[in-house]
Amino acid sequence: MIKTKNNTLFFDGCDTVELAKKYGTPLYVYSENDIISRFDELKECFTEKYERTRVAYAAKAFFPLAMAKLVDDCGMCVDVVSGGELYTAIKAGFPAEKIEFNGNNKQYEELEMAIEYGIGRIIVDGLTELDIIEEICKEKGKTAKILFRVTPGVQSTSHDYIVTGKKDSKFGIPLDVIMEQVKKAIDSEYIDFYGIHFHVGSQLFDNDSHLQAVEIFLKLAENIKNEFGYDLKEINLGGGFGVKYVDEERKPASYFIEPMMERIVNYYEAAGITRPNVVIEPGRSIVAEAGITLYTIGQIKDIKDIRKYVSVDGGMTDNIRPALYQAEYTGVIANKAEEEKTETVRISGKCCESGDILIRDLQIAHPERGDIFAIFSTGAYGYTMASNYNKNRIPGVVFVKDGADRVVVKPQSYDDMLMNEIL
Repeated sequence: MIKTKNNTLFFDGCDTVELAKKYGTPLYVYSENDIISRFDELKECFTEKYERTRVAYAAKAFFPLAMAKLVDDCGMCVDVVSGGELYTAIKAGFPAEKIEFNGNNKQYEELEMAIEYGIGRIIVDGLTELDIIEEICKEKGKTAKILFRVTPGVQSTSHDYIVTGKKDSKFGIPLDVIMEQVKKAIDSEYIDFYGIHFHVGSQLFDNDSHLQAVEIFLKLAENIKNEFGYDLKEINLGGGFGVKYVDEERKPASYFIEPMMERIVNYYEAAGITRPNVVIEPGRSIVAEAGITLYTIGQIKDIKDIRKYVSVDGGMTDNIRPALYQAEYTGVIANKAEEEKTETVRISGKCCESGDILIRDLQIAHPERGDIFAIFSTGAYGYTMASNYNKNRIPGVVFVKDGADRVVVKPQSYDDMLMNEIL
């Protein structure tokens, strides 16, 4: 979706320099075609290839109202992790049955909202959560469909902050106590026990931890069958498929999905049991490369024989990932997109923090004040994690498609930022 023409960067047919002039910077820009193509890839290798399968887009990656509608239009389900994400889905008219609710510490009022709305699945992620769900269901005269998120105890190669499947994790229920939770769920008149969920981590380029987890969960399914005579209705394989930020080699979704599905299908065929529904939860892999962020270059500080700092009008307030866990990005001066890259610079943000560095060392064309700088692959967790630190405003979001652009999130004004403050 990224091209250059007449020394200018184009994104899904739109002139990024003109977008910056029209809407101001910083500005999040998303390619609708890129997002749709990612969902189409999953249809081809998963939902259209295997019966009784679903994709639940992980809303935490990026989920304004317009994204909720796009997910629904593409025929996907959604995985939410907070009352706010759930409320967004509800306001967007997302079908209740197509919503699942994850999260390691769901609040009482969040679970009340989920049960009242009648969402499709609640992913139980703690030893006391089942009791709370039962209490709410009893009070409201309802039944909740639940899966247990189980920690498989496998190691994944990624940043420690985004590895979630190891035994020492705030997420999931340990294997050694899951059977008593399963029995409680099976015995409860207010609970419809559906199955088991796992998520081994994020930004993964090797499928080994996924395959290890599948083996562990098939053994768990066998134990549940043997001990309780109960066949699982659903297995949720999580997500975590890696994307390209700088020079990573992105694997197709099939690299992760097909080996897992082959093992699951073979297991259930050999056992003579109907295979459960299978769900995946991609988030980053859907939107990361579909988004770019546009900035305007301001101060340029050239420290002789040391480094040149090129400061932009955003920073850690619109992209916390480099400061939070050393995430790496690349980018280009959008109005000099075809010029020779002659200088190595550090792209820095405007926040009063030494750690507010967006790209540590990057070769670019000669930078000047007023140039438009584009950072690639910012579609996941940029807008979602944006803040008002230093009283900076949160940027707006624009969707582009085939040369047309539209605002889906208005840029925050100073009045918007202060609307809940009382003098």
